[in-house]
Formats: sequence, structure tokens, C-alpha cells
Amino acid sequence: MRSLTSSQLVEQARIIGSSTAAAFADQVDSDARFPSESVAELKKHHLLSCYVPKELGGQGATLTELAFMCEELGKHCGATAMVFAMHQIQVACLVHHSLSDKFFSNYLAELTKNEHLIGSVTSEVGVGGDMRSSICAVEMNGGEFTLNKNSTTTSYGAQADDLLVTARTSSSAPSSDQSLVLLRKSQFTMEQVGNWNPMGMRGTGSAPFKLSGRGPISQIMASPFATISSQSMVPVSHLLWAATWVGNAAASMSRVKGFVKQQARSKPGTLPPTALRMAELAPSVQLLRTSYRHLLAEYEDIIQDESRHEELSTVGYAVRMNNLKLAGSQMIVDIANKALQICGVLGYKNDSKFAMGRILRDSHAAALMVGNDRILNTNANMLMILKGE
Repeated sequence: MRSLTSSQLVEQARIIGSSTAAAFADQVDSDARFPSESVAELKKHHLLSCYVPKELGGQGATLTELAFMCEELGKHCGATAMVFAMHQIQVACLVHHSLSDKFFSNYLAELTKNEHLIGSVTSEVGVGGDMRSSICAVEMNGGEFTLNKNSTTTSYGAQADDLLVTARTSSSAPSSDQSLVLLRKSQFTMEQVGNWNPMGMRGTGSAPFKLSGRGPISQIMASPFATISSQSMVPVSHLLWAATWVGNAAASMSRVKGFVKQQARSKPGTLPPTALRMAELAPSVQLLRTSYRHLLAEYEDIIQDESRHEELSTVGYAVRMNNLKLAGSQMIVDIANKALQICGVLGYKNDSKFAMGRILRDSHAAALMVGNDRILNTNANMLMILKGE
């Protein structure tokens, strides 16, 4: 496989976004179906495995490159961008915490050939949306394990090839003593126990499932999930989610600019009143982009220096990352809503080239992907003990 440069990876995502994802985005949304065409293109161009190091056959992409790819996809189809982001979050957990493990390094090498889509099963009935708490437990039997989990949401569960699942380390372990377990397609069965007919992000297919799995104990990651969560899953989630929202914000601004220019053409030589509203909107889009990119650069610097990895588990770092999610999820709703107001009736009509309906509905999912109230409660407790700002 030919190694691509940074710009080529982002350009390939831009092409897939502006062609395939854009062509099917409205259909994916209206039918609440998986964006299979876009994901097939991502697989075809080996973008699902691009974060895998080059020595294992991947492209060795940086997290910044992944984020810019999410931006490009998010400009055209929020569901495609979010599926790509959620898959890459799982890959990042494996790359950051299991490269020295023979089984997982072999698995990542295989990923560059088969381009399997990895789903995440961290939610569970009975834990109230707390990812850091599990009822499901790993049951050991010789060299094998079994687990059974009743999830409240499993993103693209019906389409996932493999899964990363959180579970207690044993049936006697406390709820917070968790492992992250890989299940391959042939090792699990899933029964869908509810529908997926949401307001937005309809193509992510996040229905509830009952999961049963079995496999060799080598597929249980050695690092505690507490470490994986604080150092990789949570920060990478917030960064890549924010990148998709930046894509949504860019799409909102694009519609606004097109609408204002159309008005200007109808009265040459005059500045439409909506141009001022457009100018008011631009700083919000810029602030969303620059705030997440600042934290993205900081995270890249830390993960490249092993001596700094413990910084990722500090209270101060957790608060900053949580603030990104809180602020970003509020800003994207505000941006989309203001864009709708500027475009007026043409933004309100679903058959208009300035239609804002899908973007606005998708934007409201941002506050619910790990509920903002839960994060605010966590931050409130951490701020009570955090020294300084």
C-alpha cells in the first residue's frame, strides 16, 4: 500500500466528503440508515487504518490529520464524520496502549488489510450513562473469557465488524474496576432490543443491543480502562467530536455566504442587511475551530513525550477537555441556529440548497453524547479540589 502524505490523507477525505458523503447525506438522514457508501469509500482508500503506525502497515497518521479529516467529512455528512471519528477513537486506544502486546500489534497489522470497522460498547443499562461504571463482568474459564452486556446505545452496532467492550475485570470486582476487551465478528452475537429513530445523527445507527461474547484472554487489554479512558478515549473523543462540529459549522457558514451573495446579486452595489449577521456569525465559527485546535496541538505534544503521559490523568487536564466538550456542544447549536435565522425561509425548507434542518438537528446531538449535565457535575466536583484556575 502506497504511503500518503498528510495533505493527501486530508485531501482524500475531502474528496469522499464532497462527493460520496454529500450525495447520500440527505438519504442517510431521512431513512436513518448507515452511510454505507461513504464508509465503503473510506475502506477502499485505507482510511479506517490510517492511524496505525507505518511499521505495522498503516499510514502513521497523526491525530491532527484525523481531526482535519473529520472536519472535511463533517462539512457534508455529520453521520459519516461521526462514524469515522468513533472508529478512530477505538483505533487510538489500541495504538496508544497496546503496541507492545503481540496479539494487539498483529490485530492492528490485520486492520490495515481488512479495514474492519470497530464499534464501541461502553454504555450499559443500569449505570445511568456513566462510562466509568460497569455491571457487565469478564468471566474467566481457563484461557478464555465470556461476557454479557445490555447496552443502551451501540454506535453502528449492526454494521461493526469488531467491538471494544468495557466490563468489570471479574464478577467480584467493583463497578469502576474495568477492562477494555476486543471482540471479533465471529466471537459475539448481538440482539437489537430497541429502535434508532432519533432527531439527528440518524445515520450512526446507535440502537440498544444485548451482547454476548467469548474469546481468548489475550484479547483483554492489559492497561486498566481507567488509564485508557483518561489518556486516550475521553480526550480523543472530545477532540474528534469537536472536529466534526467544526465541519458542521463550516457547512453552516457556507450556506450563509451563499444566501447572502444571492441577495447581493439581486441588488448590485448594495450590502444586504444579512451581511452584517454573517459577519457576526464568523467569529463564533473561528472560535470553535481555534479552541479545539489549540487543545489538539497540546494533546499531540503530550502523547509524543512518554514522560508527560501522566499529565493526561490530572484534574486540570480533565477539566480543560471537559470544557471543550461543554463549550463546543453549545457553540455548534448556536452557530446552526443563527445560520438558520440568516437564511430564513430558504434555510427552513428541506428542499432548498440553503437548508439547515439536518445540520441543526445533528448539532443537538452534541450535548447528549455523554450528557452535558453529567460532565458539569464531574467538573463541579473537580473544580472544588483544583488549585489555581
